[in-house]
Amino acid sequence: MDVEILSRIQFAFTISFHYIYPPLSIGLGLIMVIMEGMYLRTGNKVYETMTRFWTKIFALTFGIGVATGIVMEFEFGTNWATYSRYVGDVFGSALAAEGIFAFALESGFLGILLFGWNRVSYRVHFISTLGVWLGSMFSAVWIVVANSWQQTPAGYHIVGEGLEARAEIIDFWAMVFNPSSVDRIMHVWLGALLAGAFLVLSVHAYYLLRNRHVEISKKAFKIALVVATVFSLGQLLTGHKSADGVAHNQPAKLAALEGHFDSLSVADMYILGWVDKEKQEVSGLKIPGGLTFLLHQNTMTPIRGLNAFPEDERPTALNAIFQFYHLMVAIGMFLILLTLYASYLWWRGKLFDKKWLLWIFVFAVFLPQIANQVGWFAAEMGRQPWVVYGLLKTSDALSKVVTANQVLFSLIMFALVYLLLFLLFIYLLNKKIKTGPSDTELIDKRARQKEMAGIFKKQ
Repeated sequence: MDVEILSRIQFAFTISFHYIYPPLSIGLGLIMVIMEGMYLRTGNKVYETMTRFWTKIFALTFGIGVATGIVMEFEFGTNWATYSRYVGDVFGSALAAEGIFAFALESGFLGILLFGWNRVSYRVHFISTLGVWLGSMFSAVWIVVANSWQQTPAGYHIVGEGLEARAEIIDFWAMVFNPSSVDRIMHVWLGALLAGAFLVLSVHAYYLLRNRHVEISKKAFKIALVVATVFSLGQLLTGHKSADGVAHNQPAKLAALEGHFDSLSVADMYILGWVDKEKQEVSGLKIPGGLTFLLHQNTMTPIRGLNAFPEDERPTALNAIFQFYHLMVAIGMFLILLTLYASYLWWRGKLFDKKWLLWIFVFAVFLPQIANQVGWFAAEMGRQPWVVYGLLKTSDALSKVVTANQVLFSLIMFALVYLLLFLLFIYLLNKKIKTGPSDTELIDKRARQKEMAGIFKKQ
Protein backbone atom coordinates (compact mmCIF):
# COMPACT_ATOMS: atom_id res chain seq x y z
CA MET A 1 0.00 0.00 0.00
CA ASP A 2 1.15 3.55 -0.70
CA VAL A 3 1.69 6.39 1.76
CA GLU A 4 -1.74 7.93 1.21
CA ILE A 5 -3.70 4.77 1.95
CA LEU A 6 -1.56 3.90 4.98
CA SER A 7 -1.81 7.44 6.36
CA ARG A 8 -5.57 7.43 5.94
CA ILE A 9 -5.83 4.04 7.66
CA GLN A 10 -3.62 5.22 10.51
CA PHE A 11 -5.61 8.38 11.11
CA ALA A 12 -8.91 6.53 10.79
CA PHE A 13 -7.73 3.95 13.33
CA THR A 14 -6.47 6.45 15.90
CA ILE A 15 -9.48 8.75 15.66
CA SER A 16 -11.93 5.83 15.74
CA PHE A 17 -10.35 4.50 18.91
CA HIS A 18 -10.35 7.96 20.47
CA TYR A 19 -14.00 8.48 19.53
CA ILE A 20 -15.10 5.61 21.76
CA TYR A 21 -14.56 7.78 24.84
CA PRO A 22 -15.63 11.44 24.32
CA PRO A 23 -19.25 10.44 23.49
CA LEU A 24 -19.38 8.40 26.69
CA SER A 25 -18.05 11.38 28.67
CA ILE A 26 -20.66 13.71 27.15
CA GLY A 27 -23.52 11.27 27.67
CA LEU A 28 -22.51 10.26 31.20
CA GLY A 29 -22.03 13.93 32.07
CA LEU A 30 -25.68 14.70 31.37
CA ILE A 31 -26.86 11.60 33.25
CA MET A 32 -24.77 12.62 36.26
CA VAL A 33 -26.16 16.17 36.17
CA ILE A 34 -29.71 14.76 36.24
CA MET A 35 -28.93 12.28 39.02
CA GLU A 36 -27.23 14.84 41.23
CA GLY A 37 -29.96 17.38 40.47
CA MET A 38 -32.54 14.84 41.62
CA TYR A 39 -30.59 14.39 44.85
CA LEU A 40 -30.57 18.15 45.50
CA ARG A 41 -34.29 18.32 44.77
CA THR A 42 -35.44 15.31 46.78
CA GLY A 43 -32.71 14.68 49.36
CA ASN A 44 -32.97 10.97 48.51
CA LYS A 45 -29.58 9.35 49.11
CA VAL A 46 -30.23 6.84 46.32
CA TYR A 47 -29.50 9.57 43.78
CA GLU A 48 -26.28 10.54 45.54
CA THR A 49 -25.18 6.91 45.52
CA MET A 50 -25.73 6.46 41.81
CA THR A 51 -23.99 9.77 41.04
CA ARG A 52 -20.91 8.71 43.00
CA PHE A 53 -20.85 5.37 41.18
CA TRP A 54 -21.10 6.86 37.70
CA THR A 55 -18.52 9.54 38.53
CA LYS A 56 -15.93 6.77 38.85
CA ILE A 57 -16.78 5.42 35.40
CA PHE A 58 -16.83 8.94 33.95
CA ALA A 59 -13.31 9.52 35.26
CA LEU A 60 -12.11 6.38 33.49
CA THR A 61 -13.59 7.36 30.11
CA PHE A 62 -12.40 10.96 30.45
CA GLY A 63 -8.81 9.97 31.20
CA ILE A 64 -8.41 7.61 28.26
CA GLY A 65 -10.21 10.06 25.96
CA VAL A 66 -7.73 12.83 26.75
CA ALA A 67 -4.70 10.58 26.34
CA THR A 68 -5.78 9.20 22.95
CA GLY A 69 -6.84 12.60 21.62
CA ILE A 70 -3.35 14.08 21.87
CA VAL A 71 -1.95 11.60 19.34
CA MET A 72 -4.05 12.93 16.46
CA GLU A 73 -2.63 16.43 16.75
CA PHE A 74 0.87 15.06 16.18
CA GLU A 75 -0.33 13.09 13.16
CA PHE A 76 -1.34 16.33 11.45
CA GLY A 77 2.28 17.37 11.46
CA THR A 78 3.92 14.01 10.73
CA ASN A 79 1.70 12.52 8.02
CA TRP A 80 -0.28 15.51 6.76
CA ALA A 81 2.16 18.43 6.70
CA THR A 82 0.71 20.02 3.54
CA TYR A 83 -2.78 19.80 5.01
CA SER A 84 -1.57 21.31 8.29
CA ARG A 85 0.00 24.23 6.46
CA TYR A 86 -3.13 24.70 4.36
CA VAL A 87 -5.70 24.68 7.21
CA GLY A 88 -3.46 25.67 10.12
CA ASP A 89 -5.05 29.09 10.52
CA VAL A 90 -8.54 27.57 10.57
CA PHE A 91 -7.87 24.43 12.59
CA GLY A 92 -5.54 26.27 14.95
CA SER A 93 -8.23 28.83 15.76
CA ALA A 94 -10.79 26.12 16.50
CA LEU A 95 -8.38 24.13 18.68
CA ALA A 96 -7.36 27.28 20.55
CA ALA A 97 -11.03 28.08 21.16
CA GLU A 98 -11.53 24.54 22.45
CA GLY A 99 -8.68 24.97 24.92
CA ILE A 100 -9.89 28.37 26.14
CA PHE A 101 -13.65 27.89 26.22
CA ALA A 102 -14.07 24.14 26.66
CA PHE A 103 -11.12 22.21 28.04
CA ALA A 104 -10.31 24.86 30.65
CA LEU A 105 -13.93 24.74 31.89
CA GLU A 106 -14.02 20.95 31.85
CA SER A 107 -10.68 20.33 33.53
CA GLY A 108 -11.14 23.24 35.96
CA PHE A 109 -14.20 21.65 37.52
CA LEU A 110 -13.02 18.05 37.13
CA GLY A 111 -11.01 18.05 40.36
CA ILE A 112 -14.02 19.17 42.39
CA LEU A 113 -16.22 16.58 40.66
CA LEU A 114 -13.86 13.70 41.43
CA PHE A 115 -12.42 14.70 44.81
CA GLY A 116 -14.88 17.24 46.18
CA TRP A 117 -17.31 14.80 47.76
CA ASN A 118 -17.58 15.66 51.49
CA ARG A 119 -15.21 18.63 50.94
CA VAL A 120 -17.55 21.14 49.31
CA SER A 121 -21.27 21.74 49.66
CA TYR A 122 -23.69 19.71 47.60
CA ARG A 123 -24.62 22.77 45.54
CA VAL A 124 -20.98 23.53 44.70
CA HIS A 125 -20.42 19.92 43.75
CA PHE A 126 -23.49 20.00 41.52
CA ILE A 127 -22.17 23.14 39.81
CA SER A 128 -18.86 21.35 39.20
CA THR A 129 -20.69 18.38 37.65
CA LEU A 130 -22.62 20.77 35.43
CA GLY A 131 -19.40 22.61 34.49
CA VAL A 132 -17.63 19.40 33.48
CA TRP A 133 -20.58 18.34 31.32
CA LEU A 134 -20.86 21.75 29.63
CA GLY A 135 -17.12 21.72 29.02
CA SER A 136 -17.36 18.37 27.24
CA MET A 137 -20.23 19.70 25.12
CA PHE A 138 -18.28 22.84 24.16
CA SER A 139 -15.24 20.71 23.34
CA ALA A 140 -17.31 18.77 20.82
CA VAL A 141 -18.51 22.06 19.32
CA TRP A 142 -15.05 23.26 18.33
CA ILE A 143 -13.88 19.91 17.00
CA VAL A 144 -17.01 19.58 14.86
CA VAL A 145 -16.66 23.21 13.70
CA ALA A 146 -13.13 22.47 12.47
CA ASN A 147 -14.27 19.31 10.70
CA SER A 148 -17.37 21.00 9.27
CA TRP A 149 -15.21 23.72 7.75
CA GLN A 150 -13.46 20.96 5.79
CA GLN A 151 -16.88 19.84 4.54
CA THR A 152 -18.29 23.30 3.77
CA PRO A 153 -15.52 25.97 3.84
CA ALA A 154 -16.62 29.54 4.66
CA GLY A 155 -15.16 32.79 6.04
CA TYR A 156 -11.72 32.42 4.43
CA HIS A 157 -9.54 33.40 1.51
CA ILE A 158 -6.52 31.67 -0.02
CA VAL A 159 -3.10 33.29 0.26
CA GLY A 160 0.02 32.05 -1.52
CA GLU A 161 0.28 29.71 -4.47
CA GLY A 162 1.16 26.09 -5.13
CA LEU A 163 2.62 24.23 -2.16
CA GLU A 164 2.70 27.47 -0.17
CA ALA A 165 -1.03 28.13 -0.53
CA ARG A 166 -3.04 28.22 2.68
CA ALA A 167 -6.50 29.17 3.87
CA GLU A 168 -6.63 32.29 6.03
CA ILE A 169 -9.64 33.31 8.11
CA ILE A 170 -11.23 36.63 7.20
CA ASP A 171 -14.46 36.16 9.17
CA PHE A 172 -14.14 34.04 12.31
CA TRP A 173 -17.88 33.68 12.92
CA ALA A 174 -18.56 32.80 9.29
CA MET A 175 -16.01 30.03 9.75
CA VAL A 176 -17.68 28.88 12.97
CA PHE A 177 -21.20 28.99 11.54
CA ASN A 178 -20.27 27.51 8.18
CA PRO A 179 -23.18 25.93 6.25
CA SER A 180 -22.92 22.49 7.88
CA SER A 181 -21.61 23.17 11.40
CA VAL A 182 -24.85 23.67 13.35
CA ASP A 183 -26.60 20.60 11.88
CA ARG A 184 -23.55 18.43 12.43
CA ILE A 185 -22.99 19.67 15.99
CA MET A 186 -26.55 18.76 16.93
CA HIS A 187 -26.23 15.34 15.31
CA VAL A 188 -22.93 14.61 17.07
CA TRP A 189 -24.24 15.83 20.43
CA LEU A 190 -27.27 13.58 20.32
CA GLY A 191 -25.18 10.58 19.24
CA ALA A 192 -22.90 11.17 22.23
CA LEU A 193 -25.81 11.54 24.66
CA LEU A 194 -27.23 8.24 23.40
CA ALA A 195 -23.88 6.50 23.92
CA GLY A 196 -23.80 7.54 27.57
CA ALA A 197 -27.48 6.80 28.17
CA PHE A 198 -27.22 3.28 26.77
CA LEU A 199 -24.17 2.52 28.90
CA VAL A 200 -26.23 3.40 31.98
CA LEU A 201 -29.18 1.37 30.67
CA SER A 202 -26.93 -1.61 29.99
CA VAL A 203 -25.26 -1.68 33.41
CA HIS A 204 -28.45 -1.23 35.41
CA ALA A 205 -30.35 -3.74 33.24
CA TYR A 206 -27.60 -6.22 34.11
CA TYR A 207 -27.96 -5.45 37.82
CA LEU A 208 -31.74 -5.94 37.64
CA LEU A 209 -31.33 -9.29 35.90
CA ARG A 210 -28.92 -10.34 38.65
CA ASN A 211 -31.20 -8.91 41.34
CA ARG A 212 -28.46 -6.58 42.56
CA HIS A 213 -28.80 -2.91 43.57
CA VAL A 214 -32.47 -3.10 42.64
CA GLU A 215 -33.67 0.17 44.15
CA ILE A 216 -30.84 2.20 42.65
CA SER A 217 -31.02 0.43 39.30
CA LYS A 218 -34.72 1.01 38.79
CA LYS A 219 -34.35 4.74 39.34
CA ALA A 220 -31.17 5.02 37.25
CA PHE A 221 -32.69 2.96 34.44
CA LYS A 222 -35.71 5.27 34.28
CA ILE A 223 -33.52 8.39 34.15
CA ALA A 224 -31.42 6.94 31.32
CA LEU A 225 -34.52 5.71 29.47
CA VAL A 226 -36.00 9.21 29.40
CA VAL A 227 -32.74 10.58 28.00
CA ALA A 228 -32.45 7.77 25.44
CA THR A 229 -36.06 8.10 24.27
CA VAL A 230 -35.98 11.88 23.85
CA PHE A 231 -32.64 11.99 22.07
CA SER A 232 -33.21 8.95 19.84
CA LEU A 233 -36.28 10.75 18.48
CA GLY A 234 -34.27 13.96 18.26
CA GLN A 235 -31.58 12.14 16.31
CA LEU A 236 -34.15 11.35 13.61
CA LEU A 237 -34.84 15.07 13.17
CA THR A 238 -31.19 16.16 13.21
CA GLY A 239 -30.28 13.36 10.80
CA HIS A 240 -32.91 14.52 8.32
CA LYS A 241 -31.76 18.14 8.66
CA SER A 242 -28.14 17.11 8.15
CA ALA A 243 -29.08 15.11 5.03
CA ASP A 244 -30.82 18.19 3.62
CA GLY A 245 -27.59 20.11 4.15
CA VAL A 246 -25.53 17.42 2.43
CA ALA A 247 -27.93 17.50 -0.54
CA HIS A 248 -27.39 21.24 -0.89
CA ASN A 249 -23.68 21.54 -0.07
CA GLN A 250 -22.18 18.16 -1.05
CA PRO A 251 -24.41 16.56 -3.70
CA ALA A 252 -21.73 14.05 -4.70
CA LYS A 253 -21.65 12.74 -1.13
CA LEU A 254 -25.44 12.43 -1.05
CA ALA A 255 -25.39 10.45 -4.30
CA ALA A 256 -22.74 8.14 -2.82
CA LEU A 257 -24.73 7.61 0.39
CA GLU A 258 -27.71 6.27 -1.59
CA GLY A 259 -25.81 4.81 -4.58
CA HIS A 260 -27.54 7.20 -7.00
CA PHE A 261 -25.88 7.47 -10.44
CA ASP A 262 -28.39 8.86 -12.97
CA SER A 263 -29.00 12.61 -12.73
CA LEU A 264 -32.05 12.41 -14.97
CA SER A 265 -34.01 10.13 -12.64
CA VAL A 266 -35.63 10.44 -9.25
CA ALA A 267 -33.69 8.94 -6.34
CA ASP A 268 -34.89 5.86 -4.48
CA MET A 269 -34.33 5.33 -0.78
CA TYR A 270 -32.84 1.95 0.09
CA ILE A 271 -33.56 -0.01 3.24
CA LEU A 272 -30.99 -2.67 2.33
CA GLY A 273 -28.85 -2.89 -0.75
CA TRP A 274 -25.57 -3.54 -2.51
CA VAL A 275 -23.81 -1.11 -4.84
CA ASP A 276 -22.26 -2.41 -8.05
CA LYS A 277 -19.88 0.37 -9.04
CA GLU A 278 -19.01 -1.12 -12.42
CA LYS A 279 -22.63 -1.61 -13.52
CA GLN A 280 -23.65 1.64 -11.78
CA GLU A 281 -26.66 0.09 -10.12
CA VAL A 282 -27.93 -0.86 -6.68
CA SER A 283 -29.82 -4.03 -5.87
CA GLY A 284 -31.87 -4.40 -2.72
CA LEU A 285 -35.01 -3.41 -0.85
CA LYS A 286 -36.01 0.17 -1.61
CA ILE A 287 -38.75 2.79 -1.43
CA PRO A 288 -39.16 4.06 -5.02
CA GLY A 289 -38.62 7.82 -5.13
CA GLY A 290 -38.13 7.88 -1.36
CA LEU A 291 -35.03 10.10 -1.32
CA THR A 292 -36.60 12.54 -3.77
CA PHE A 293 -39.70 12.74 -1.57
CA LEU A 294 -37.66 13.43 1.58
CA LEU A 295 -35.71 16.23 -0.12
CA HIS A 296 -38.41 17.81 -2.30
CA GLN A 297 -41.70 16.47 -0.89
CA ASN A 298 -42.59 14.99 -4.26
CA THR A 299 -41.62 11.92 -6.28
CA MET A 300 -40.94 13.68 -9.59
CA THR A 301 -37.90 15.93 -9.11
CA PRO A 302 -34.61 14.38 -10.33
CA ILE A 303 -31.62 14.25 -7.95
CA ARG A 304 -28.07 14.87 -9.15
CA GLY A 305 -26.29 11.55 -9.49
CA LEU A 306 -22.64 10.58 -9.43
CA ASN A 307 -22.44 10.73 -13.22
CA ALA A 308 -22.91 14.49 -13.02
CA PHE A 309 -19.43 14.86 -11.49
CA PRO A 310 -15.98 14.32 -13.02
CA GLU A 311 -14.74 10.83 -12.29
CA ASP A 312 -11.75 12.11 -10.29
CA GLU A 313 -14.10 14.10 -8.01
CA ARG A 314 -16.38 11.25 -7.01
CA PRO A 315 -16.04 9.19 -3.82
CA THR A 316 -14.42 5.88 -4.70
CA ALA A 317 -15.45 3.37 -2.00
CA LEU A 318 -19.13 3.60 -2.93
CA ASN A 319 -20.39 0.33 -1.47
CA ALA A 320 -18.60 0.91 1.85
CA ILE A 321 -20.08 4.43 2.11
CA PHE A 322 -23.53 3.05 1.26
CA GLN A 323 -23.31 0.26 3.86
CA PHE A 324 -21.94 2.49 6.64
CA TYR A 325 -24.66 5.08 6.08
CA HIS A 326 -27.50 2.56 6.02
CA LEU A 327 -26.17 0.75 9.08
CA MET A 328 -26.23 4.05 10.97
CA VAL A 329 -29.82 4.71 9.88
CA ALA A 330 -30.91 1.15 10.76
CA ILE A 331 -29.42 1.39 14.25
CA GLY A 332 -31.05 4.78 14.78
CA MET A 333 -34.49 3.43 13.86
CA PHE A 334 -34.02 0.37 16.09
CA LEU A 335 -33.09 2.55 19.07
CA ILE A 336 -36.23 4.63 18.55
CA LEU A 337 -38.44 1.53 18.50
CA LEU A 338 -36.64 -0.01 21.49
CA THR A 339 -36.90 3.08 23.71
CA LEU A 340 -40.51 3.82 22.72
CA TYR A 341 -41.53 0.25 23.54
CA ALA A 342 -39.73 0.38 26.89
CA SER A 343 -41.39 3.72 27.65
CA TYR A 344 -44.77 2.20 26.83
CA LEU A 345 -44.11 -0.65 29.27
CA TRP A 346 -43.09 1.90 31.90
CA TRP A 347 -46.42 3.70 31.39
CA ARG A 348 -48.19 0.34 31.80
CA GLY A 349 -46.21 -0.41 34.98
CA LYS A 350 -44.51 -3.44 33.42
CA LEU A 351 -41.09 -2.03 32.51
CA PHE A 352 -39.07 -4.44 34.66
CA ASP A 353 -41.24 -7.52 34.08
CA LYS A 354 -39.72 -8.39 30.68
CA LYS A 355 -36.38 -10.10 31.22
CA TRP A 356 -35.83 -10.52 27.48
CA LEU A 357 -36.12 -6.74 27.08
CA LEU A 358 -33.57 -6.14 29.83
CA TRP A 359 -31.17 -8.52 28.05
CA ILE A 360 -31.60 -6.48 24.86
CA PHE A 361 -30.67 -3.34 26.80
CA VAL A 362 -27.60 -5.09 28.22
CA PHE A 363 -26.18 -5.65 24.73
CA ALA A 364 -27.66 -2.53 23.11
CA VAL A 365 -24.78 -0.58 24.67
CA PHE A 366 -22.77 -1.32 21.52
CA LEU A 367 -25.32 0.11 19.09
CA PRO A 368 -24.87 3.88 19.66
CA GLN A 369 -21.10 3.41 19.52
CA ILE A 370 -21.34 1.54 16.23
CA ALA A 371 -23.73 4.14 14.81
CA ASN A 372 -21.39 6.98 15.84
CA GLN A 373 -18.41 5.28 14.20
CA VAL A 374 -20.04 4.28 10.92
CA GLY A 375 -21.72 7.69 10.66
CA TRP A 376 -18.31 9.35 10.75
CA PHE A 377 -16.93 6.80 8.27
CA ALA A 378 -19.74 7.62 5.83
CA ALA A 379 -19.24 11.38 6.28
CA GLU A 380 -15.46 11.31 5.84
CA MET A 381 -15.29 8.74 3.05
CA GLY A 382 -18.14 10.51 1.26
CA ARG A 383 -16.09 13.72 1.21
CA GLN A 384 -13.31 12.05 -0.74
CA PRO A 385 -11.29 12.69 -2.82
CA TRP A 386 -11.28 16.06 -1.03
CA VAL A 387 -9.73 16.64 2.38
CA VAL A 388 -11.07 20.22 2.19
CA TYR A 389 -14.14 20.04 -0.01
CA GLY A 390 -13.51 21.60 -3.41
CA LEU A 391 -10.18 23.12 -2.35
CA LEU A 392 -7.56 20.52 -1.40
CA LYS A 393 -7.47 16.88 -2.42
CA THR A 394 -6.36 14.21 0.00
CA SER A 395 -3.57 13.06 -2.30
CA ASP A 396 -2.08 16.59 -2.20
CA ALA A 397 -2.32 16.94 1.59
CA LEU A 398 0.36 14.41 2.52
CA SER A 399 3.77 15.06 4.01
CA LYS A 400 6.38 14.89 1.27
CA VAL A 401 9.13 13.14 3.23
CA VAL A 402 7.25 10.38 5.09
CA THR A 403 7.66 6.90 3.63
CA ALA A 404 5.18 4.01 3.55
CA ASN A 405 7.40 1.89 5.82
CA GLN A 406 7.47 4.63 8.46
CA VAL A 407 3.70 4.96 8.45
CA LEU A 408 3.23 1.18 8.55
CA PHE A 409 5.61 0.80 11.50
CA SER A 410 3.90 3.56 13.48
CA LEU A 411 0.48 2.08 12.64
CA ILE A 412 1.53 -1.30 14.06
CA MET A 413 2.89 0.37 17.20
CA PHE A 414 -0.31 2.39 17.66
CA ALA A 415 -2.35 -0.80 17.24
CA LEU A 416 -0.38 -2.57 19.97
CA VAL A 417 -0.51 0.36 22.41
CA TYR A 418 -4.20 0.98 21.79
CA LEU A 419 -4.97 -2.70 22.21
CA LEU A 420 -3.34 -2.61 25.63
CA LEU A 421 -5.24 0.58 26.50
CA PHE A 422 -8.53 -0.97 25.42
CA LEU A 423 -7.91 -4.13 27.43
CA LEU A 424 -7.04 -1.99 30.44
CA PHE A 425 -10.22 0.05 29.93
CA ILE A 426 -12.39 -3.08 29.70
CA TYR A 427 -10.70 -4.59 32.78
CA LEU A 428 -11.19 -1.47 34.91
CA LEU A 429 -14.72 -0.88 33.64
CA ASN A 430 -15.68 -4.49 34.37
CA LYS A 431 -14.11 -4.26 37.83
CA LYS A 432 -16.08 -1.12 38.68
CA ILE A 433 -19.32 -2.60 37.36
CA LYS A 434 -18.82 -5.83 39.31
CA THR A 435 -18.14 -3.84 42.47
CA GLY A 436 -21.09 -1.57 41.78
CA PRO A 437 -22.52 0.92 44.26
CA SER A 438 -22.92 -1.79 46.90
CA ASP A 439 -20.92 0.00 49.60
CA THR A 440 -23.53 2.75 49.84
CA GLU A 441 -26.60 0.98 48.41
CA LEU A 442 -29.65 1.71 50.54
CA ILE A 443 -31.08 -1.79 50.60
CA ASP A 444 -27.84 -3.10 52.09
CA LYS A 445 -27.85 -0.24 54.60
CA ARG A 446 -31.36 -1.02 55.71
CA ALA A 447 -30.53 -4.72 56.06
CA ARG A 448 -27.53 -3.89 58.25
CA GLN A 449 -29.61 -1.50 60.34
CA LYS A 450 -32.23 -4.19 60.97
CA GLU A 451 -29.51 -6.70 61.86
CA MET A 452 -27.88 -4.29 64.32
CA ALA A 453 -31.27 -3.45 65.84
CA GLY A 454 -31.86 -7.18 66.45
CA ILE A 455 -28.48 -7.57 68.15
CA PHE A 456 -29.15 -4.63 70.48
CA LYS A 457 -32.54 -6.05 71.45
CA LYS A 458 -30.97 -9.38 72.37
CA GLN A 459 -28.42 -7.61 74.54
